Amino acid sequence: MGYDAQQLRQELAFRGTASVIPTNPTRKQPWPIDLETYKERNLVERMFNRLKDFRRIATRYDKLASNFASAIALAAIIIWWAD
Repeated sequence: MGYDAQQLRQELAFRGTASVIPTNPTRKQPWPIDLETYKERNLVERMFNRLKDFRRIATRYDKLASNFASAIALAAIIIWWAD
């Protein structure tokens, strides 16, 4: 199933989730998209990508949830401080 597939959008709608999936540029009839919601989604995705720059988080070295949450908090502080 493709990222832009109608089946995926229907599954999300069945779950009560609003899909914020950009339309594939080759699609003849583009799906409508809420640009404000897409901007927020993009911010979240970029933050996860920044967190994955830290090897400890990307590979989940910490086995305890409390240690993993602490590592995420520390990485978020470093990212915030650097920007």
